[in-house]
Amino acid sequence: MKNNTRILMRFSALAMVLTAAMMVEEAKSIRLCNIETNDLERCRPAVTGNNPRPPVYGCCVVLRAANLPCLCKFKSSLTAYGIDPAKAKALLPKCGIRNVIAPPGC
Repeated sequence: MKNNTRILMRFSALAMVLTAAMMVEEAKSIRLCNIETNDLERCRPAVTGNNPRPPVYGCCVVLRAANLPCLCKFKSSLTAYGIDPAKAKALLPKCGIRNVIAPPGC
Protein backbone atom coordinates (compact mmCIF):
# COMPACT_ATOMS: atom_id res chain seq x y z
CA MET A 1 0.00 0.00 0.00
CA LYS A 2 2.88 2.39 0.74
CA ASN A 3 4.26 1.97 -2.80
CA ASN A 4 0.89 2.84 -4.32
CA THR A 5 0.67 5.95 -2.13
CA ARG A 6 4.16 7.06 -3.16
CA ILE A 7 3.39 6.53 -6.83
CA LEU A 8 0.14 8.45 -6.48
CA MET A 9 1.90 11.31 -4.68
CA ARG A 10 4.65 11.47 -7.31
CA PHE A 11 2.09 11.44 -10.11
CA SER A 12 0.10 14.21 -8.38
CA ALA A 13 3.25 16.29 -7.94
CA LEU A 14 4.15 15.81 -11.61
CA ALA A 15 0.64 16.80 -12.66
CA MET A 16 0.86 19.99 -10.57
CA VAL A 17 4.26 20.89 -12.03
CA LEU A 18 3.04 20.34 -15.60
CA THR A 19 -0.09 22.40 -14.95
CA ALA A 20 1.99 25.23 -13.48
CA ALA A 21 4.38 25.10 -16.45
CA MET A 22 1.47 25.34 -18.89
CA MET A 23 0.05 28.31 -16.99
CA VAL A 24 3.42 30.09 -17.06
CA GLU A 25 3.76 29.46 -20.80
CA GLU A 26 0.28 30.91 -21.38
CA ALA A 27 1.22 33.98 -19.34
CA LYS A 28 4.18 34.72 -21.62
CA SER A 29 1.84 35.66 -24.44
CA ILE A 30 0.60 39.21 -24.59
CA ARG A 31 -2.19 40.77 -26.59
CA LEU A 32 -0.67 43.03 -29.21
CA CYS A 33 -2.28 44.52 -32.30
CA ASN A 34 -5.45 42.39 -31.87
CA ILE A 35 -3.62 39.05 -31.55
CA GLU A 36 -1.82 36.98 -28.93
CA THR A 37 1.92 37.11 -29.54
CA ASN A 38 2.25 33.33 -29.09
CA ASP A 39 -0.07 32.88 -32.07
CA LEU A 40 2.56 34.45 -34.32
CA GLU A 41 4.64 31.29 -33.87
CA ARG A 42 2.32 29.66 -36.41
CA CYS A 43 3.95 31.88 -39.03
CA ARG A 44 7.59 31.36 -38.02
CA PRO A 45 8.32 28.52 -40.53
CA ALA A 46 7.12 30.79 -43.34
CA VAL A 47 9.41 33.72 -42.47
CA THR A 48 12.69 32.14 -41.39
CA GLY A 49 15.52 30.36 -43.16
CA ASN A 50 16.70 30.39 -46.77
CA ASN A 51 13.73 28.47 -48.17
CA PRO A 52 10.77 29.17 -45.91
CA ARG A 53 7.72 26.97 -46.18
CA PRO A 54 4.40 28.35 -47.41
CA PRO A 55 2.24 29.73 -44.60
CA VAL A 56 -0.10 27.25 -42.93
CA TYR A 57 -3.80 27.99 -42.57
CA GLY A 58 -3.37 28.90 -38.88
CA CYS A 59 -0.78 31.52 -39.77
CA CYS A 60 -3.12 33.15 -42.25
CA VAL A 61 -5.93 33.18 -39.69
CA VAL A 62 -3.65 35.03 -37.26
CA LEU A 63 -2.58 37.54 -39.92
CA ARG A 64 -6.19 38.23 -40.92
CA ALA A 65 -7.06 38.97 -37.29
CA ALA A 66 -4.03 41.21 -36.72
CA ASN A 67 -4.00 44.97 -36.95
CA LEU A 68 -1.25 44.98 -39.56
CA PRO A 69 -0.44 48.72 -39.48
CA CYS A 70 -0.01 48.33 -35.71
CA LEU A 71 2.37 45.37 -36.20
CA CYS A 72 4.40 47.52 -38.56
CA LYS A 73 5.60 49.50 -35.53
CA PHE A 74 7.53 46.40 -34.45
CA LYS A 75 9.19 45.74 -37.82
CA SER A 76 12.64 46.70 -36.55
CA SER A 77 12.42 44.02 -33.85
CA LEU A 78 11.81 41.16 -36.26
CA THR A 79 15.44 40.48 -37.13
CA ALA A 80 16.27 39.96 -33.44
CA TYR A 81 13.95 36.92 -33.60
CA GLY A 82 15.44 35.60 -36.85
CA ILE A 83 12.54 36.85 -38.95
CA ASP A 84 13.22 38.49 -42.29
CA PRO A 85 10.88 41.53 -42.60
CA ALA A 86 10.70 41.10 -46.39
CA LYS A 87 9.55 37.48 -45.95
CA ALA A 88 7.02 38.60 -43.35
CA LYS A 89 5.59 41.17 -45.78
CA ALA A 90 5.48 38.53 -48.54
CA LEU A 91 3.15 36.41 -46.38
CA LEU A 92 0.27 38.81 -46.87
CA PRO A 93 -0.54 37.99 -50.52
CA LYS A 94 0.19 34.30 -49.84
CA CYS A 95 -2.61 34.44 -47.27
CA GLY A 96 -4.92 36.33 -49.63
CA ILE A 97 -4.51 39.62 -47.75
CA ARG A 98 -4.52 42.61 -50.07
CA ASN A 99 -5.07 46.34 -49.86
CA VAL A 100 -3.38 46.85 -46.50
CA ILE A 101 -2.84 50.52 -45.84
CA ALA A 102 0.51 50.56 -44.13
CA PRO A 103 2.28 53.55 -42.63
CA PRO A 104 5.10 55.03 -44.75
CA GLY A 105 8.30 53.00 -44.47
CA CYS A 106 6.57 49.79 -43.52
